[in-house]
Amino acid sequence: MTVIDRTSRSTPATIAHPPPSPAVDACAAAPTPHPRPAGQDSYTISEVVAFTGLTAHTLRWYERIGLMPHVDRSHTGQRRFSNRDLDWLAFVGKLRLTGMPVADMVRYAELLREGASTFEARQELLEATRRDVITRIAELHDTLAVLDHKIEFYAGARRAPERHSA
Repeated sequence: MTVIDRTSRSTPATIAHPPPSPAVDACAAAPTPHPRPAGQDSYTISEVVAFTGLTAHTLRWYERIGLMPHVDRSHTGQRRFSNRDLDWLAFVGKLRLTGMPVADMVRYAELLREGASTFEARQELLEATRRDVITRIAELHDTLAVLDHKIEFYAGARRAPERHSA
């Protein structure tokens, strides 16, 4: 699954990413093209930092904790990331945005490595995260309503003295 979201991160100028059409479900949209075609997709850690906005420290940490254990190495031992790694990092980024704990992300990665027999466990983990996201969205809608009320109050208070002075 290709879900790289580079809208809030710096991207090389050579990569164009048109915004998704509002009438199209973003999850069903065509995948974002990779910087390089398959077979030529060997990225250094600094290139991945530029593409993703993550730090080199974070990428190394992800590998150390088992969130990215499949990173290839060059003959000199330097990490070499693939398009598949970029896709995984984009997915992990989405999981981070949901507020999923790192331990759950690592658990998901472990389940993924175990194969098809873990589909149900992975689905349950994602469904629990989805429920949490829906709860947070409801809380944010309530918070937005309070902010809108306060903004309207202050806008009305500023206009009130103008009406009295006329």
